[in-house]
Amino acid sequence: MAVEATNPTTVVSAPAKTTGTSTTGTTSASSNSTLASNFQTFLTLLTTQLQHQNPLDPLDTNQFTQQLVQFAQVEQQLKQNDQLTTLINIQKTGQATQALNFVGSTVVVDGSSGSLKNGSATWSFTSGQDAAAEISILNSAGQTVYSGSYNVGAGTHDFVWDGKGSDGTQWPDGTYKISVVAKNSKGETVSVQTDSQGVVDSVDLTANPPLLSIGGQTFTVDQIKRVSKSPEKTTTTTSTTNSSGGSSTTTTPAET
Repeated sequence: MAVEATNPTTVVSAPAKTTGTSTTGTTSASSNSTLASNFQTFLTLLTTQLQHQNPLDPLDTNQFTQQLVQFAQVEQQLKQNDQLTTLINIQKTGQATQALNFVGSTVVVDGSSGSLKNGSATWSFTSGQDAAAEISILNSAGQTVYSGSYNVGAGTHDFVWDGKGSDGTQWPDGTYKISVVAKNSKGETVSVQTDSQGVVDSVDLTANPPLLSIGGQTFTVDQIKRVSKSPEKTTTTTSTTNSSGGSSTTTTPAET
């Protein structure tokens, strides 16, 4: 079955039938409390020394001035740590919000593994030039369950597999891999990039960063290359009038 040269093109193989608890804030508060206590103790000792110093051998002002500066530097560092912790928490919240927005969306991620669900699995592949491609689907055991030859144009194409093997056997839902070997008119091997497509069905917010679940596989947000929202369902309402003057209304769901 030939693949059209328009981009993107869909190739159809056959008719489709642990929760962690952060202690950063507690540790920081404890550090600040300890620092304040130590600093107060230091001032008390310094005041006592100044009150009881030997007039003939006074305290070295440079020494306790240096100590005061060191305390100030430590206090500043702890405040910076607090601010950094706040920024990290804001970033985590942003990552979680971003991840949740992907739920229900069809996404394209790097890789050759895809999920067959309800008799359908979709991959994308990109060819650098027109070529003759041998496309194979392999199961988790590495066994080739489907293979076919296609003429593909340069650009990105979608390949939809209905779960049927080359012998017509319907394979069960699960994880499968695609292999695309392409050659140009001169018989030279053409590099092909493969990607997996699927719908994000859930998000694990306990992971850092959050993990998107796509057909039983997990991916991070930065692995997503393309996103498309699933079509929204609408309804069509039709009113009819019968011969006796009565009327009836029929509501039919439809996809936009």
